[in-house]
Amino acid sequence: MSLGVVMLVHDALDRAEQLVRHWSKHDCPVVIHVDKRVKRRPYARFVNALSDLENVRFCGRHKCEWGTWSLVNASQTASELMLKSFPHVSHVFLASGSCLPLRPVSEMLRYLNARPRTNFIESVTTEDVPWTVGGLDRERFTLRFPFSWKRRRWVFDRYVNLQRRLNIKRKVPAGLVPHLGSQWWCLTRKTLSDILHDPDRESYDRYFKKVWIPDESYYQTLVRLHSTDIESRSLTLSKFDYQGKPHIFYDDHLQLLRRSDCFVARKIWPKADKLYDSFLSDSAAIMTGAEPNPGKIDRIFSKAVERRTRGRSGLFMQSRFPRMGFENGLTGTPYAIFEGFTEVFEDFEPWLERTIGGRVHGHLYAPDRVQFAGRQTDFSGALTDSVSLRDYDPRAFLTNLIWSTRGERQSFQFGPTDNQDISWDVAKDPNAYISVISGAWSVPLYRSTGNFSEIRREAARLQKIESDHLDILRSGYSRARVRVWTLADFVQNPMEPLQLILDEIGGRMNTRLTEAPKLVPLDGFGQFLQNLKNQGMQPYLMGDYPPGADPVIPQREIRKPYLIQ
Repeated sequence: MSLGVVMLVHDALDRAEQLVRHWSKHDCPVVIHVDKRVKRRPYARFVNALSDLENVRFCGRHKCEWGTWSLVNASQTASELMLKSFPHVSHVFLASGSCLPLRPVSEMLRYLNARPRTNFIESVTTEDVPWTVGGLDRERFTLRFPFSWKRRRWVFDRYVNLQRRLNIKRKVPAGLVPHLGSQWWCLTRKTLSDILHDPDRESYDRYFKKVWIPDESYYQTLVRLHSTDIESRSLTLSKFDYQGKPHIFYDDHLQLLRRSDCFVARKIWPKADKLYDSFLSDSAAIMTGAEPNPGKIDRIFSKAVERRTRGRSGLFMQSRFPRMGFENGLTGTPYAIFEGFTEVFEDFEPWLERTIGGRVHGHLYAPDRVQFAGRQTDFSGALTDSVSLRDYDPRAFLTNLIWSTRGERQSFQFGPTDNQDISWDVAKDPNAYISVISGAWSVPLYRSTGNFSEIRREAARLQKIESDHLDILRSGYSRARVRVWTLADFVQNPMEPLQLILDEIGGRMNTRLTEAPKLVPLDGFGQFLQNLKNQGMQPYLMGDYPPGADPVIPQREIRKPYLIQ
């Protein structure tokens, strides 16, 4: 039994020469197709360099381009010469100039010898193909594609759209069921000969010339007509990223490639000296006898693709940053937002820091400055208290803050006087714990001494802002953990909401509250709200606050200490 190699080469001719010599010295005839775009002098040097090998041939050249019929035409020309020049060849293996053998050729020959009638070619129907990325499935067989997708993208897209609007559909030749798969195959001599000498080949070729990416469908479809002994897999390891582009293997992939147990891998970087020296050296060849199993490394590639496309939560890569939805979450760790608490309690921030730990900031989105904890002027992540820098990208400001302080819980205050551009972001962030006392913004207005008509206008403005903010928090798109209390309900029994917040957020002291912050004096607040109503405003976000008398705030019962003897 003998294996013939059809090699498609378009660059890195020095590496291709190494590969040809490796196949040749193991009694594998090689027929080489060199892209016609390779200039005459480099081509002549390449031919001359291999002139000492008797089992190497060069076939007629075609100008090849990705996704076009030219690649199929090149493989046809080379395969015809292979079958004609080497009648003893029993299997033909299609490879490129960047396909590197990973296991001894003798082991591959034994593997094929044990399966003399088996064709190794990935061939599945269009309904079963999950890997087409940014392309066409069934339509590649029913529309015409006379224009290059790479060079003439504008014309390509508009011609496709035109055919769709006119409902133009090509008829698949009778007897053909379109199949797709990897372009790298290993076919028996009989099957390949039957495909090339099919009496209907002319009509098949005419049809596939206008199919999109025919090198992934021509042999994959026709092999089903001429053989039933098909292993729908390739002996060549090839991996693709989320854009459908092939992964390139480098020197640091050496052990990864060895674990795959595959016979051949592509696409190898031309300057990966360590890979070429290791796998093309007979002294380094290891007989494994194992079944090729690219699944051994699929998990690693899947993780790499996920890291490339999604990254880590709360960390934006430059390649993903401009594309909304490509981030893997806005923030990296949980954080808490308190709305209205500093207005209702005295010294709420230091109390919260003592109770739950972590870092408690003021209003990070305040209009005058960023109120970092301790009122620092700069903070982790090279953040400053500059309003203009923060407001240039409020979303990135929060992302940076949370990412740069991983391991330490962050909490900050928010309200209707702050920059509201962050509302939708925090509402959709599952890491956000948002606690709201609605209408609490009215307490500072109540305690102010300004003109009441101006206070009424400001109250109406702030109520409208908070109402819109609450609508966002309650929308169906919200993923944050949100709790809202009206001001009237909260001041009636503040200990219960505080304990609920403590239990939910956790922290260093996940126990019953023994200390509570002091409420600001609210004597006469009910009358203040009534005055707003009398002036024509309806303060509805505060809840059912008594207009004449202030609500009675229950006092915690303090038991007398007693001694047990």
